[in-house]
Amino acid sequence: MNDAAPTHPFQVHNFRAYWTARLTMTLAQDAMLLVIQWQAYNLARDSGMNVAEGAGQLAIIGLLQFLPLFILTPFSGLAADRFDRRLLGLLTIVLQLICAVSLVFFTWSEAVSLPILFGIAILLGIARGFAGPALSALSPNLVPKDILPTAIALSSISWQVGRLVGPAIGAVLYAFEPALPYVVAAALFAVSTVSLAVVGKVPQPAMRKDQRPIGAIVDGLRYVGRNKMVLGAITLDLFAVFLAGANALIPVFARDILQTDETGLAMLASATPAGAILTGLFFSVRPLRTNVGPKMLWAVAVFGLATIVFGLSTSLPLSLAMLFIIGASDMFSVYVRQSLIQLHTPDDKRGRVSSVSMMTISASNEGGDAFSGSLAYLMGPVAAIVAGGVGALVTVVLWSRIFPVLRTTKTFDPPDNLLEDTATTKSPNPQEA
Repeated sequence: MNDAAPTHPFQVHNFRAYWTARLTMTLAQDAMLLVIQWQAYNLARDSGMNVAEGAGQLAIIGLLQFLPLFILTPFSGLAADRFDRRLLGLLTIVLQLICAVSLVFFTWSEAVSLPILFGIAILLGIARGFAGPALSALSPNLVPKDILPTAIALSSISWQVGRLVGPAIGAVLYAFEPALPYVVAAALFAVSTVSLAVVGKVPQPAMRKDQRPIGAIVDGLRYVGRNKMVLGAITLDLFAVFLAGANALIPVFARDILQTDETGLAMLASATPAGAILTGLFFSVRPLRTNVGPKMLWAVAVFGLATIVFGLSTSLPLSLAMLFIIGASDMFSVYVRQSLIQLHTPDDKRGRVSSVSMMTISASNEGGDAFSGSLAYLMGPVAAIVAGGVGALVTVVLWSRIFPVLRTTKTFDPPDNLLEDTATTKSPNPQEA
């Protein structure tokens, strides 16, 4: 067995299995979510609702996914720090598998309805509320610290590949048989379960045994509040993506603005992840090393500008190009943000800090879906998207002043006192390669 330390995350068996589990889980999630949104919007429109009212149903889907995650965030983060992160992730995948099987039954029997889709959205929100902190906090335990940024880029790629291929799978299979996307999603969740189950034992951070659960939760939140780097990076994504949530209204743009079919829907849903994947692949080969903070701010600014153009576009090719740029710029900022958060957080707090990060990601995604749908209901989908893009640009300007550390951060290297605090944390065993 090779005793040399691994130089790439894929040389580590545990990381390969983890990466496969995350990829297949995300493929299934996004295939399901697009079909749920498409079914909900079509059920609303076919029942006599207008475009604005149909968009309102998408807002409800987003809200019902976000609320459970928001409520459970403090507890899911604590669970990720106190319990086996791998086992916790497995339980959440099984819950999502049950949701997929349920949707197979209801769709095949033509019994699917808005209340059923709303109920499934709640269960998916609960599953994702616990899966996010557990799996995000697990990743740094699988590889040595010096290749962690590459592992983060690869983890983001698995997520973005799932977002790219998942919607395409959902849209194409739905055209053949409405229940078929859910059948495939169930199979993918099964593969994800097996993959995560073969991950070997990983180090579990030691926590203070005299600290009560509420105290531990407050301790994690206090750490985020004190660390301006972590707080600024987390909240930048929260407000920028929350305001500029173009993906939530893709079914509306596909049917009523660009006037395309399921094939066009799949193309639109896949354009954003396509840009993200290429960006992630680039960083997995050539990791970013200099001026990481300023570059993250510029990436979010590009994200806002592309969102504005997408909102104004009535051309399918232009809309696809703008969604591609949105995905590339978002991946750029995700790569920088996640690297900074993971490397600037002690291992014994990663679960709680990751839960805060995942809560803001969900607030910006599912919460942003609800916000965009509500705004589209009030002022129309085009105005809602353009206003969101402007809001993202304003956020960049404000955050560069409120958190000047984001403008001055040059590298991913954590401060010396953090390295001292985590020096006693057990490192991943390179013998796992």
